Amino acid sequence: MLDCIIVALGGACGALGRYLMGMIPVQPENGFPVKTFFINVIGSFLIGIIAALAAKNAVNPKLVTFIKVGICGGFTTFSSFALETDQLVHNGHTVIAFCYVIASIVCGVAAVFIAEKLIG
Repeated sequence: MLDCIIVALGGACGALGRYLMGMIPVQPENGFPVKTFFINVIGSFLIGIIAALAAKNAVNPKLVTFIKVGICGGFTTFSSFALETDQLVHNGHTVIAFCYVIASIVCGVAAVFIAEKLIG
């Protein structure tokens, strides 16, 4: 039961953070979903840090659950990524959609690798 409360609190923090970042007035003319892109890369970096710290047993497992499942789960958004990609394609921006998908995957995974290397 405690883990459910921990995840719910972390999820609320992550969702609020995502909502607030979504309010930043950035809208590139080419339609690239820059806010979702950065939200997902930042979330990937954070989960990489907490995973590396958890692997070293340097963090309380409850805190790991709070950050990894709660905050990162509530902050990052695969569903928005998928929807925005679909909208780009439907609006005739196939090249931008392709770049968005590739950049999101490459930068997200790279963010995890970099975070893990920083923790060492």
